[in-house]
Amino acid sequence: MSEIHGAYQIPLSVLDVSPIVEGGTVSESLSHTLDLARHTEKWGYHRYWLAEHHNAPSIASSATSIVIGHVAAGTSTIRVGSGGIMLPNHAPLVIAEQFGTLESLFPGRIDLGLGRAPGTDGLTAAALRGSRRSNGHDFPEQLAELRAFLDPAGSEVGMPVRAIPGEGLNIPIWLLGSSDFSAMLAAELGLPFAFAGHFSPNFTIPAMNLYRSNFKPSEVLDKPYGMVAVNVIAADSDEEAEYLATSMQQLFLSFIRNTRGPLPAPVRNMDTMWSEQEKAALQQQLGSSIIGGPETVRNKLKQYIEATQADEIMVAAHIYDHRARLRSYEIIASP
Repeated sequence: MSEIHGAYQIPLSVLDVSPIVEGGTVSESLSHTLDLARHTEKWGYHRYWLAEHHNAPSIASSATSIVIGHVAAGTSTIRVGSGGIMLPNHAPLVIAEQFGTLESLFPGRIDLGLGRAPGTDGLTAAALRGSRRSNGHDFPEQLAELRAFLDPAGSEVGMPVRAIPGEGLNIPIWLLGSSDFSAMLAAELGLPFAFAGHFSPNFTIPAMNLYRSNFKPSEVLDKPYGMVAVNVIAADSDEEAEYLATSMQQLFLSFIRNTRGPLPAPVRNMDTMWSEQEKAALQQQLGSSIIGGPETVRNKLKQYIEATQADEIMVAAHIYDHRARLRSYEIIASP
């Protein structure tokens, strides 16, 4: 299904949110995203996904389809897609048309990853969804409607409205999840599945096992294909990587405290910033993170792949300095 990375024997991909850093601008964030995409394409990464979040001062990828177009237009071979589009925030027809347009502009390079979480707080979700009042419980029905817009011939019901662009295009659909719901749905429908191991580490292996053990072959896949997202921060030494990782730790600490802001600069000592309870809570969210120099990262990533039995790894990296972020992805991809 994908190019195999020599060091890990499975494909490596990128998960990005176009991070907005302290002292930076959205314009700079989007420029850095394209620069990272161009570099990771050169380094052999298989796909580059953008995530939909809203009302987040540290994330510039909220208009996800537009950023996908920005990245795809500036690259030539890497697959570009959503990790993911939060479908309850949108009418399925809108997503069919948006991704139909993207696939028409960049044939054979677009992925449509779908999630059912809001990707934001309740008030923002209500503002996004308006009078439709979707709350995620109807995600399977929304998914079926979206797939019917893209493939009316395969739909059990006639579609009175057509998605143009979109209709008849082969746009790979992935289901994303951080629990067992989407794992089961992806297995039932025979779709590829991507798990959010970067912020839900304790459920990664159970969800992947559930997906594989319940998988039903389909026209899309004859066997399960599972991808896992994981935070990886690499540098030229373990000490430097641990320092860079404090930006991610501060960011997630701001989530816990509900004091969200841009991605902060790294600090030398997190113990002056968090309580023991907060440190333990962060460990629950970030426990699978791989942080270190080249050898440490290579060994830990190989162990993670073995433990999860992932068919593909998607690397997330909240790193304040853009050059350090580039270097991290370069180290990870090194033979």
